Amino acid sequence: MNIYKAENELNKTKPIIDVQGLVKNYNTHQAVKGISFQVKRGSLFAFLGTNGAGKSTTIEILCTLLEKTSGTIKINGISLGTRKNNELIRKSIGIVFQQSLLDEKLSVKENILHRGRLYGFTKQELIENWHFVKQALHLEEIEHQQYETLSGGQKRRVDIARAIIHKPDILFLDEPTTGLDPQTRLFVWDTIKQLQKELNMTIFLTTHYMEEAAVADEIVIMKEGKIIAAGTPHSLKEHHASDQLSITFLEETIGRHLLLEKGLSFTMKNGIFTINVPSTLEALQLLKEWEPSIHAFEVIKGSMDDVFIRLNKEEIGDEQLIEFSHSAQ
Repeated sequence: MNIYKAENELNKTKPIIDVQGLVKNYNTHQAVKGISFQVKRGSLFAFLGTNGAGKSTTIEILCTLLEKTSGTIKINGISLGTRKNNELIRKSIGIVFQQSLLDEKLSVKENILHRGRLYGFTKQELIENWHFVKQALHLEEIEHQQYETLSGGQKRRVDIARAIIHKPDILFLDEPTTGLDPQTRLFVWDTIKQLQKELNMTIFLTTHYMEEAAVADEIVIMKEGKIIAAGTPHSLKEHHASDQLSITFLEETIGRHLLLEKGLSFTMKNGIFTINVPSTLEALQLLKEWEPSIHAFEVIKGSMDDVFIRLNKEEIGDEQLIEFSHSAQ
């Protein structure tokens, strides 16, 4: 293996985004407080937080739109910070903002080709890339329509086409499905997964839809400029979300007696007893023990919504940072 090939193979194993000790100050206000995280190449990475958590500031820095105060950042092996390096980084990323950057009066095709020319493609390369995004995002029927005449879902597809016309290594998606109907959201996500698979594209996602974050390979949650939790969806749910066991007993008095006997806290409505359990396994053990007295039951797994709500209710300091690796699965 020659030196160039060996180096190229090594880069594939390194994180495509490596952030260490990132700080961003606005005068006396510290928006980002020394955060560190890594994103694996080809992964779907979810970056979550409430408004004001610092996630938008972090993304703007990663996308070279805002200067950091301190810390080190490497994107695709390139150190962010110098004019030359930032230009190289911009060529390797695509960004889908909440607000469109396209010309309302131009057609879909005109908008995408105009954006493609900014990357210095040859005429043949531009045509090939246009056909790629047109097919990937099903733009054939709307390519000659003015952008302003499109529906919200159609505009979102065109926005993604604009962001990937140069086939970037990393695609930043800032709440890409906000305001879209469920069917269009599903189509957008099917397309994103297809791009990730075909191009080994890294997806960096922010979203308020926790079911979208639940399919990520890794999740980071921010609060007040700090990372308060990081890990896989499985590990985060395991440590921060309880399962719920709902039971209808043959007789309410029996159910109440069994629960109090175990010292379990519960709520009861319309004859249904609900208790929080640490795991599905513990729920199963209780059900086996109480089986003769049970009329019906339901086990609801803890969700990413539960994780997000619980973490944002807690006050967590630096010394309490919770971080779980894939080995926690």
